[in-house]
Amino acid sequence: MNKTFIREIFSSIQGEGPYIGEEHLFIRFCGCNLNCAYCDTDFEVSKSTQYTPQELIAEVNSFGENLILSLTGGEPLMSVKFLKEFLPLAKKYGHKIYLETNATLPQALKEIIDYVDIVSADIKLPSATKEMIPNCLFDEFFKIASSKDLFVKLVFNKKILEEEINFAVSIAKKYGFALILQPEMSGGKFSLETEEIEKIFKEFHSKYENTRLIPQMHKFLDVR
Repeated sequence: MNKTFIREIFSSIQGEGPYIGEEHLFIRFCGCNLNCAYCDTDFEVSKSTQYTPQELIAEVNSFGENLILSLTGGEPLMSVKFLKEFLPLAKKYGHKIYLETNATLPQALKEIIDYVDIVSADIKLPSATKEMIPNCLFDEFFKIASSKDLFVKLVFNKKILEEEINFAVSIAKKYGFALILQPEMSGGKFSLETEEIEKIFKEFHSKYENTRLIPQMHKFLDVR
């Protein structure tokens, strides 16, 4: 039977990117193919509930109709077999699909892209995440994702490299998506000084105008 582990389902305010302030229904999937240095998300399988697609859509529908479903994690695309069955059900009931992803699983995205409305993707910078991801993988992913409403987030700290900035700008120009800069936070505070944040933003913006500085507002509001 097609099942997956869901850590939590909750209604809250979207705290990241251009859709900040909207009410979303968050569905947190378990598991991730990366282990980013700054990640503080709890998606432990041992604390989770296993759902079939039919059970999950019944739970989602108990929150209302025509919702924005924010699929988050972990990495939702690790559950692509489950999503291939769940997403058509969600669309049948008028829900909008907002996919949050680390942009490293292009083949999985290809299998479900027709059911996705918004792609909120990350470019994982090695200077912040300690993860070494081939640039070609991002290129392959964004080629597929650019058919939808796509924007890309970058968590950065003071260790960001010029070559990382140049890569992010070059691929953003290639696919025309907005770059959303998110200063790294720890314990509800930025890991950079305001002057450092402003300097890095200006460097991005001088190279690519469709760059925005939008901190993770849910952390300031103290909501999930």
